[in-house]
Amino acid sequence: MASHCHEEHDGHGHGNHSHGGDGHDHSDDITPALQCSLYQHVNFDGITTMNETEADSGKAVVKKTWAERLQEQPELKSDADEQLLMQIPYAKYLSSCIRSACLTLCHSFTGQVKLHSIRIRTSNSSSAPQTLKVFINRDDLDFSSASDLSAIQEFHLSQTSEIQDIPVKRALFGRVQSLTLFFVDNFGQGEEDVTRITYLGFKGEWMQLGRAPTNIIYEAAANPSDHALKGTAVNKMGSNLGGS
Repeated sequence: MASHCHEEHDGHGHGNHSHGGDGHDHSDDITPALQCSLYQHVNFDGITTMNETEADSGKAVVKKTWAERLQEQPELKSDADEQLLMQIPYAKYLSSCIRSACLTLCHSFTGQVKLHSIRIRTSNSSSAPQTLKVFINRDDLDFSSASDLSAIQEFHLSQTSEIQDIPVKRALFGRVQSLTLFFVDNFGQGEEDVTRITYLGFKGEWMQLGRAPTNIIYEAAANPSDHALKGTAVNKMGSNLGGS
């Protein structure tokens, strides 16, 4: 099941135009149907950012809604040098339980996305990131491995305070469960140690994958000893079905 296309919203309206620095927030603009926001499918709690100055600031810029895209704060800043490494998971695990007189059967739902584009807002200063390497479905990357490995796609970003909507090669990003963004350098040409990002967003399609029973609880029994025996057997079966 694929998600419908819509912009994220928080009561401030919708938008698709990006005019950074003009003092006008076009949050009431109508979004074309093909511009699909993945905002509600990001696993915000699972976002990690290496070399961020302030803890969870990477998470904070991804949490900004489209209506908040031009706000300068919160801001992601690099710490020891100009590089940043972010992992952004999309796969969500949602429990759904069906209860009857005899048992409770719980399912786990997960999904993946077809990524269309990456949205980013930086600045027209030397602290704007310049080179972006993108990887998918990798949770084992550090700065060394991200530097050595070939990315799924690499981008040269613009030095601007406007929203950049960067299209990806969709054939390469059809089954994304997590996205790793490696900001390699900035426009400081080695003289600027701090890289700054104020907004990150993503467009694409969410697809719900199949479901599998993860837990079965047997509830009916003729007597306590019989209940314990049957409950143990069925719980074991549920564990095997869930693969945990």
